[in-house]
Amino acid sequence: MPTVVVMDVSLSMTRPVSIEGSEEYQRKHLAAHGLTMLFEHMATNYKLEFTALVVFSSLWELMVPFTRDYNTLQVVLVTDGCLGIGRGSLRHSLATQNQRSESNRFPLPFPFPSKLYIMCMANLEEKLIDLAYTPFHAVLKCGHLTADVQVFPRPEPFVVDEEIDPIPKVINTEGDEVGTGITDDNEDENSANQIAGKIPNFCVLLHGSLKVEGMVAIVQLGPEWHGMLYSQADSKKKSNLMMSLFEPGPEPLPWLGKMAQLGPISDAKENPYGEDDNKSPFPLQPKNKRSYAQNVTVWIKPSGLQTDVQKILRNARKLPEKTQTFYKELNRLRKAALAFGFLDLLKGVADMLERECTLLPDTAHPDAAFQLSHAAQQLKLASTGTSEYAAYDQNITPLHTDFSGSSTERI
Repeated sequence: MPTVVVMDVSLSMTRPVSIEGSEEYQRKHLAAHGLTMLFEHMATNYKLEFTALVVFSSLWELMVPFTRDYNTLQVVLVTDGCLGIGRGSLRHSLATQNQRSESNRFPLPFPFPSKLYIMCMANLEEKLIDLAYTPFHAVLKCGHLTADVQVFPRPEPFVVDEEIDPIPKVINTEGDEVGTGITDDNEDENSANQIAGKIPNFCVLLHGSLKVEGMVAIVQLGPEWHGMLYSQADSKKKSNLMMSLFEPGPEPLPWLGKMAQLGPISDAKENPYGEDDNKSPFPLQPKNKRSYAQNVTVWIKPSGLQTDVQKILRNARKLPEKTQTFYKELNRLRKAALAFGFLDLLKGVADMLERECTLLPDTAHPDAAFQLSHAAQQLKLASTGTSEYAAYDQNITPLHTDFSGSSTERI
């Protein structure tokens, strides 16, 4: 996990500190000393982690972009916890948080997954190291092969809200395949690391195999908690052995089935992949075939939304013969847009229908123009979001005109 160090370079950090002795120290000197300890610790235990340095007062500046060279980050400042005064200060920002416009929103919480650690002068740097940068030593086992590994960033406890069945919240220290290793205090840690670097490591073999074959390895972290190991390239010449954790449970991936029932091909009565490798047992089909009254509208990809809009426009050009199909597709799109809160879509489709109305040829049926104008008006009313016109269960019905005749009576 990349680390961004934010330095407070405001005037309050230059205040002197009362200590015994003839030398004068400022708060920034104490901060620099504490953060030097932090980066020395990271340089020793987190050599692959990227770190960036940003300074701020009333403005901000990127001093060091993401790098692994911790020598450029040895002198770092942290804040003294002063809230500041005037516009732009933390005190003023919190007081006016509910009065900000969309273009000047309060930066917290961040709109992306992250962790924010605030380290004031009153806290010790050791607390931050113990909380976020403690080395996580583990033992990787595969049959009779074992290897001591260090995982970083360290796996976080898994917490699920509104879960009835108990699930593992932390990695088991006695896992069958992967567990936390017990490290003994060693006076000469550097010598131990040098010796360990000369011993053949199973991780090198595993990493190379996964990289060449383009495969993943399932790993067990504890009872009913699994993950996968795979190779991911940092650049053209460098790749890392990565581990992704699944949600705890006996069946974290429904298409894969229960983890406890996975085994080698040799244990199967016949090859599940076929003699010519022309089939696969995955994904597993559910035992109970699900039945739905109607298809669910899905707009995960832009092509799905584009197809639904084009279907409405095609039926609009064939009015009044396609009146029933036109309103059926129109109401399906309307319900999906209201369910997703996509009100701008309703206004956009309404504009398209109005444009189609102006492009009707002189030979078009008179009822087509009335139906298009009526549908566009109803969509615009629904796009306002008012409960009177944006009810989910309400459908847009065809407009009864003197030209519609029996065609609308059948709808």
